[in-house]
Amino acid sequence: MSLSERFRLLLTVKGTSHQIALAFGVGVFIGMSPFLGLHTIMALVVAYVFRLNKLVTLAGAYVTNPWTIIPIYTFGTWMGIKITGTDKVLSSIDFHKVNIINIFRALKELLWPFFAGTLVLGTVSGILSYFLLYMVLKRIRKV
Repeated sequence: MSLSERFRLLLTVKGTSHQIALAFGVGVFIGMSPFLGLHTIMALVVAYVFRLNKLVTLAGAYVTNPWTIIPIYTFGTWMGIKITGTDKVLSSIDFHKVNIINIFRALKELLWPFFAGTLVLGTVSGILSYFLLYMVLKRIRKV
C-alpha cells in the first residue's frame, strides 16, 4: 500500500475526526516504540482494548517499516544518548577482535538510551500526528 493510498484511506474511514486522529496517533507511538517485532500485535491489542479503529491504528504503527526503521531508531537512540547523558558510546569495542559476543556487549551500553529516546520520540511523534491529522480531517470533512 503506497503512502498516498494510506492517506486516502485515513480520509475515508468512518468515525469522527478525533477518533481517527487518535487511532493514528496511538499507532505512530506504537510504531516508534522500542518493542521491535511486536508493533502489529501491540497495535491490534491496544486498538481492541481502547475501541480504536484497528486499520487506522495499524496504518500509524506501520510508519516504521523497512525503509524508515534505521533513520527512526538511529535518531531515537541519538535522542536517548542526549537525554540520558550517556558519555561513552561504543567505547569497549575492540575492532581487531570483533565477534557477536563483543558486539552485544558493546550494544548493551546503548540499551537504555535506545529505550528512552524511542519512547520520547514516539510520544512526540504520536501527539504531533494526532494534531496534524485532526486538523486535516476537520478541514476536509468540515465535521
